[in-house]
Amino acid sequence: MHVITRKRLRDFGRAHADAVTPLATWFAIMRRKRYRSPHELRRDFPAADFLGGARTVFDIGGNKYRIVADVRYDLGRVYIRGVFTHAEYGRRSRSGTL
Repeated sequence: MHVITRKRLRDFGRAHADAVTPLATWFAIMRRKRYRSPHELRRDFPAADFLGGARTVFDIGGNKYRIVADVRYDLGRVYIRGVFTHAEYGRRSRSGTL
């Protein structure tokens, strides 16, 4: 999959040093795969949540962090919309700003 944009991962890693390794692992897996459906993606990311449309939430770092992304299976692309701590994600999901 082509991940757009990796910059959000790097920026988050600068602010949360313990997230660097799990984010790099997620990126490495996504980059070398070509998922054709949510079912295929769930094999590698069993805790992924599918919110509707293309929006997918990945639990990262033992559920400490979240990557919110739009996965376009038809294009082979993953658009990272945001990377959040568990608490930040909770606030955003309650306020409807995901």
